[in-house]
Amino acid sequence: MADGILHPKFTQEEFDKSIARTEDFLKSSEKDVSYNARRVRSALAYGKNHPYGEFQTQETVKNLSLADVENYYKTWFSPANAYLVIVGDVDEDEVKDLVKEQFSSWKKSQVPAANVPAVSNVNQTEIDFIDMPNAVQSEIALVNTINLKKKDDDYFPILVANKILGGGGEARLFLNLREDKGYTYGAYSSTGNDKYAATFVASASVRNEVTDSSVVAFLDEIYKIRNEQVTASELARAKAKLTGDFVLSLEQPSTIANFAMEIETEDLDDDFYEEYLEKIDEVTAEDVQRVAKKYFLADNSRIVIAGKASDVLENLEKMTYNGKTIPVKFYNRFAEEVEKPVAKKMDPSVSAETVFNKYIDAIGGREAVENVESVVMLASATIQGMALDLEMKRTKEGKLSQTISMNGNAMNQQVFNGESGYLMAQGQKMPYNEEQIEAAKGEANPFPELNVGDASVTGIEQVEGKDAYAVKLSDNTVNYYDTESGLKVKMVKTMSQGGQTMTIPTVYADYQEVKGVKFPFSMQQSMGPQSFEFKVSEIKVNEDVSEEDFKVE
Repeated sequence: MADGILHPKFTQEEFDKSIARTEDFLKSSEKDVSYNARRVRSALAYGKNHPYGEFQTQETVKNLSLADVENYYKTWFSPANAYLVIVGDVDEDEVKDLVKEQFSSWKKSQVPAANVPAVSNVNQTEIDFIDMPNAVQSEIALVNTINLKKKDDDYFPILVANKILGGGGEARLFLNLREDKGYTYGAYSSTGNDKYAATFVASASVRNEVTDSSVVAFLDEIYKIRNEQVTASELARAKAKLTGDFVLSLEQPSTIANFAMEIETEDLDDDFYEEYLEKIDEVTAEDVQRVAKKYFLADNSRIVIAGKASDVLENLEKMTYNGKTIPVKFYNRFAEEVEKPVAKKMDPSVSAETVFNKYIDAIGGREAVENVESVVMLASATIQGMALDLEMKRTKEGKLSQTISMNGNAMNQQVFNGESGYLMAQGQKMPYNEEQIEAAKGEANPFPELNVGDASVTGIEQVEGKDAYAVKLSDNTVNYYDTESGLKVKMVKTMSQGGQTMTIPTVYADYQEVKGVKFPFSMQQSMGPQSFEFKVSEIKVNEDVSEEDFKVE
């Protein structure tokens, strides 16, 4: 440790590698709705000139040099600005001697005073909207800055208040937005503390169609805890959970080290953590309401929403709360205020039939496509370091067989014979229900575009930076077709499970011709926060398919 701190080696090679990794991360995060929502939220709350609000961009990273790193080290790495905490079964005198021996050559230098701008909140609550055309759900965060330090008298009451409001699965936000309404997988809140500035944040990822309703639910709960005292059972439950969390944390040696560090850096009393549980127990319902009014600023908050404007903006702009309209401002992903996004006008002559015909022409023509009786696709992906193999067989008659394997072992198998089907997972065979049968009918045909049916064009939207016609095939499926090339570039499916609804987008790319018909050889899919890409290794047309592949009994 001492050698690394006192004699660091900053090489151009390592610097270039670090820059490349950062640039790759920023590139991959361009369409990450959650990442951009958090970035804009912090920038708006603190200001982009505040250290907690600034963020990296491709431009700022390119402007860095190795000399900047060396200057940063020379400016800020100083024994006057350093703490060393050692916890363990060691002899104190021996440790002190060792530290002196290793660090005695570290020369003291003057460290500049931190110049941190003051922060402020908005005069009235507003919605700050970031249009992310690829968003399949909305990221909502109600945020306001607070002035709260760990040494303040309000620290323990605010811990209890936040635990009741949004501190876990038994908190009000979770019970309301997930358990009661089913808007999200989870809704939470957090209240920071800091010597300079911190934030109160209440957030959730919700379905597009309930974005405005979710905002109302957040405001309802925040006003409720401000205006009404919490119940005795809620208070007791929150205290018990905080007590349990504290006791459990003591099992980690790093916790003790952090306590010692915070006593020094946060100007805490020496007995701060010795009295921690006692201070928690002393919090009253009156204390909770008092700090909720002081720190949960429902009247002076930014409601930062990153989502798909074409799906959610109309209802957001019409939304009222307590008889008042909440003003809406618009920002890009760099926290720059922009004009309201405007939906592109579509030629009246465009219909599902014209879009489908252009797609059929783009992939090889109607005659070639209609001659496809079956398609076998072999693909692979890496998910969290695990290699997965996919084999999918589909027929013109609407039959489907799909197997996902890991290391040669089938993890998941689905079979549909056109009328019924089953899912095999972990050795259990589960027959399809009616909803799954209907979904399979839509997936089994490799070219549903051959029949228009009830499909309808809903508008023009952006997919990977290009315009695409959005075509609604059913209540659960929307396909997107590039307005220029005609190719299908995306599919979004909506699924319900356990009372929860989720959307699964799949982006298609790298079209290649097989026996006169073009197929996508890249399929990027997202399920919640998890994203992965299936790369197709082989596609077989009109071969290696038999009726046995679709046997259900």
